[in-house]
Amino acid sequence: MSAHPTWREILISGVLAAHHGADQLFGTAGVRALEAAAYRSLTPFTLMARAGEAAADWLQTRVPHGHLLFIAGPGNNGGDALVAATVLHLAGRAVTVWLAADPAKLPDDARRAWTEARAANVPIELLHTPASVPATTTAIVDGLFGIGLARPLAGLHAALVDTLNASGLPIYALDIPSGLNGDTGQPPAPGSPVVHAHATLTFLAVKPGLLTGGGRDATGDIALADLQAAQPAYDGVIEAEALVNTPARWLAHLPRRRHDGHKGSYGSVAIVGGAHGMVGAPLLTARGALYLGAGKVHVVSLAADAPRVDSAQPELMLHAWGALDLDSMQALAVGPGMSTAKDAEAALDHLLDRMLSSRIPAVFDADALNLFAKVPALLTHLTQLAQSGVPVVLTPHPLEAARLLQLDAQAVQRDRLAAAKALVNRTGAVVVLKGSGTVIAAPGMPPAVNPTGNGGLASGGTGDVLTGMVGALLAQGVAAREAALSAVWLHGRAADDLVASGEGPIGLHASELCAPARRALNALLASDTRG
Repeated sequence: MSAHPTWREILISGVLAAHHGADQLFGTAGVRALEAAAYRSLTPFTLMARAGEAAADWLQTRVPHGHLLFIAGPGNNGGDALVAATVLHLAGRAVTVWLAADPAKLPDDARRAWTEARAANVPIELLHTPASVPATTTAIVDGLFGIGLARPLAGLHAALVDTLNASGLPIYALDIPSGLNGDTGQPPAPGSPVVHAHATLTFLAVKPGLLTGGGRDATGDIALADLQAAQPAYDGVIEAEALVNTPARWLAHLPRRRHDGHKGSYGSVAIVGGAHGMVGAPLLTARGALYLGAGKVHVVSLAADAPRVDSAQPELMLHAWGALDLDSMQALAVGPGMSTAKDAEAALDHLLDRMLSSRIPAVFDADALNLFAKVPALLTHLTQLAQSGVPVVLTPHPLEAARLLQLDAQAVQRDRLAAAKALVNRTGAVVVLKGSGTVIAAPGMPPAVNPTGNGGLASGGTGDVLTGMVGALLAQGVAAREAALSAVWLHGRAADDLVASGEGPIGLHASELCAPARRALNALLASDTRG
């Protein structure tokens, strides 16, 4: 095995490591283009040999002792597993291979891997029916299927995945967890089994499906082995399908604090929402805005009985609807707790008019999005605003996105990148499709997938806080796309920091996110030598 591994850790518990090319995501078409370019310049079997060597190095680092059970499938992913098993066996490691395929029908490179494994006396069992994992097994290596799988797993292969997942042993996936679509992060059909890996070594390039949808749960920690064949991607000859959201994409766009600055230097943002019984939502939004640096934060509630002071956060200025000059604001955050009643509809229509005349940037969430879906004239008004150049950010969760696209939430989740891009095309706005691996999409740009955040964010109000964070950055003059990218990353990082300190994921609640997000932002700015 190589003394200098050809793989590098990329994402460990959601934290992106510095690695050339790891911040670009390539779907099946892009990876196939990379493979084709490599095959034109390399001798046969070179890519598979490199993949197997990298996998052996990676496994030896991750699982240095004990018996490894390799599951090899009928394609080149199975060939990669056979090569890795052969390398480790020749190095003295205890391995067994289950080949769930007919050796005579393997592709050329995989058949060569099979022949070399047999010549090296690697213990191989041809599997025709489900079997039990040997009691001596320390870990399982998933080489059943890679990115070529476009159908649901069935029969022996589906039973194998169920057996692996039920084993209780750590599973290490090669390229992608078997059964997962590398483009979407979902199985090819609802209910089709997917391997749930402890870690994944992906080849050539990182696939978007590893970071969004069900991919985050299925993939575990991610390492990349580019097989010395990804240069066309790094050079931009083959374009990325998506990007990873990293601070390098937006940190230079965020304002620094000057000694001679004052509260007016950092913008006023108005949070509009809070119908009867829901006044807490805009207060959470306002706190998100306050902690991310808006100079002044106003809360405009539609409820007649809304409080006029927040005793827990007296810095916030609370107003009744119609009592604040919205034209004096630098940004609006609209929708939390707004309701979809007639008075909310009229308020949203008024706000769109004010935006058109004053060119005020805005972020829309929650009931504002539901109103856009419910009232086509409002959506048309919004689209005209965004297409005229007024900065607009939408922050839907999957069900809100589905309503806007006239789909169901399952359809949105089946291909989150496609859904986010469809919303951009429909509205002209910057779109933040929330969820596991939040997708940030903007006109004329590849979408970005966010690597921060965890299951602790699955509680009421966390989206309201995110809306306030976006609004605060818009008020400080940050462009819509960069405001969305940075707010989403900081929001997720706050949740990660809370979990790391033992404050979650269970029981993590929305208001807890504000202080760690502020801390993360200030730490980034302090470490940025361009500041």
